[in-house]
Amino acid sequence: MAHVERFAPSPTGPLHLGHAFSALTAWERAKGGQFLLRLEDIDTARSREEYVQAIFDDLHWLGLEWPEPVLRQSTRLPAYRDALKRLHDMGLTYACTCTRRDIAEALGAPQEGVPLGPDGVIYPGTCRGQNRQGAAAIRLDMAKAVTGDITWLEGDTPVTTSREEMIEGIGDVVLARKDIGTSYHLSVVVDDAFQGITHVTRGEDLRDATPIHRLLQDLLGLPAPVYHHHRLIRDENGKRLAKRDDARAIGKYRDEGATPDDIRKMVGL
Repeated sequence: MAHVERFAPSPTGPLHLGHAFSALTAWERAKGGQFLLRLEDIDTARSREEYVQAIFDDLHWLGLEWPEPVLRQSTRLPAYRDALKRLHDMGLTYACTCTRRDIAEALGAPQEGVPLGPDGVIYPGTCRGQNRQGAAAIRLDMAKAVTGDITWLEGDTPVTTSREEMIEGIGDVVLARKDIGTSYHLSVVVDDAFQGITHVTRGEDLRDATPIHRLLQDLLGLPAPVYHHHRLIRDENGKRLAKRDDARAIGKYRDEGATPDDIRKMVGL
């Protein structure tokens, strides 16, 4: 089977050194196979066309190439609705009307004392089993969805997350929000399968989301890629870079006269 990698940024800000490292790592790992670019632009309120063009410019400047046209998640909403309906028909989802304040009050604990999972505060299940109207979100009933341990491949190494950890340590994750119609977890799983992705290269900050994705792949009958979670590029204080770190934007370095080789050296390649 051909090796197919992807780099899937959100066009909500300029690409920074962390993006450069992730894209170049996926590109190198795809040598002899195929490298795809995908735009995860489901956050339509924050996505901007100028950032889309900047992504193309930055990646081309780094020496990366990919097939056209580029897949945009904003064009894939019917596919996400179909996947969500399948999970609904299986009795694995429920409507949730809780706000962040509702969740905090239900937990009855200060923010620093609440249990945290891959999506932040672990949902206490307030709306589970209820017939909520005007839902702000659709959640996965984790206890119903998981029937055993979840296993995925980190390179050649099998990694297992227990059913108990899925329920207690991850909880009922959001699969769709009213204003977007999907979520990162649902859309990334559906699109990886649609594009035939065999290997997913991404930052170690997304490692904890991987058992969620493996569960959804199993539930929806989708193939499971091999995962590689790489180190993060951090600032001088040890904090990982974010979109707000414009001072480390690839375009800024380029404008200041840096070369693609300079960028590679900056990120340790």
